[in-house]
Amino acid sequence: MSSVENIESVRIAVVGGGPAGLMAAEAIAAGGARVDVFDAMPSVGRKFLMAGKGGMNLTHSEPADAFLARYRARSANIAPLLARFDSNALRNWVHGLGVETFVGSSGRVFPTDMKAAPMLRAWLHRLRASGVTFHMRHRWLGWADEGTSISRFATPSGEKRVRHDALVLALGGASWPQLGSDGGALPILSARGVAVRPFVPSNCGFDIGWSAHFSSRFAGEPLKSVAIGVPLADGVPDWRTGECLITDQGIEGSLIYALSAPIRDRIIESGGAGVTILLDLAPQLSAGRVRDEVLHPRGARSLSSHLQSRLHLTGVKAGLLRECLSKEEFADLDTLAARIKALPLRLLRPRPIAEVISSAGGVEFEALDARSMLNALPGVFCAGEMLDWEAPTGGYLLTACFASGLVAGEGALAWLAGRA
Repeated sequence: MSSVENIESVRIAVVGGGPAGLMAAEAIAAGGARVDVFDAMPSVGRKFLMAGKGGMNLTHSEPADAFLARYRARSANIAPLLARFDSNALRNWVHGLGVETFVGSSGRVFPTDMKAAPMLRAWLHRLRASGVTFHMRHRWLGWADEGTSISRFATPSGEKRVRHDALVLALGGASWPQLGSDGGALPILSARGVAVRPFVPSNCGFDIGWSAHFSSRFAGEPLKSVAIGVPLADGVPDWRTGECLITDQGIEGSLIYALSAPIRDRIIESGGAGVTILLDLAPQLSAGRVRDEVLHPRGARSLSSHLQSRLHLTGVKAGLLRECLSKEEFADLDTLAARIKALPLRLLRPRPIAEVISSAGGVEFEALDARSMLNALPGVFCAGEMLDWEAPTGGYLLTACFASGLVAGEGALAWLAGRA
């Protein structure tokens, strides 16, 4: 940065152009205050657009209690946000943009055209019409002094300083940093006495360390109709049924993502030694039925042909048995039958945070008041994925981001009104 420009002044600055930041800006503009949005990228909503490439999953239609439970340990903190702006409110808000939605067979809610871009375009048009000003390629660097009224930004033309009466930070988590959110705000906030937790991967795959033979044959293969058991604190597995995907490094996919938080936490508790999960290759059959089929006389057929005939274990499922069992275990029919129903898989580590769907960690809710203002930094509000919460895929992430942005924006307005 070659120079420091003269200080500009704005009423309220929102840093971060994702769903949380844009929703905060909309709430502020609706309250009649001038709002300027700053973002490090050349355009806003980049992760939002990336999430919509496979079909824009906006929210979920399940009952409120079940919806709230998806936020696990942070359900009590997310509850007041959803009380202000829940999944039904989000759908109505989307309809107000001229975008229709529908509920899929899984209960997930999508725009009718399944795309994120038309919705974002309509939203930006409305924001600009309401007076919101955007400043692109402005990377937030923290504050210019011991106070919090002047922010520093790195821009292509050098460092810029902006004075603001209130500040909303919606800087995202630490996944997909190439889209703008790199977790760089946490050290800045921590140095100012804000309680934070390090970002960790969420909705992620895990490394296993397959043999070269298995990886070369089955990487990219879907693993359908299986169940995974994650041992809980009492040693009893929590079983979930679904699908996942074999990768060259390990395993990922919807079933793994749904269980990624407890798996990750168990790996952390192990000190990085990894955790063993159980894979049921035939969840539709009882253990007794599987044992009967394995022990059924097979005549001259090979054991592999026998498993294919009796249990339809072929391809990647058969490959997993060969990969994970010794020759002796595979040949022992009682052991083989037991392992078909509970095949141990050692997960070594989550995939790197830069490539996962979302992150956990961030600013602790205990550092915020009911308006999402930082207790240690009056006039500074936080929203979105930079807060310490996580949720599975299915629209829960976006819903909480929208809701937290709205609450933070309204909080900034209320705070300024109280000072007037």
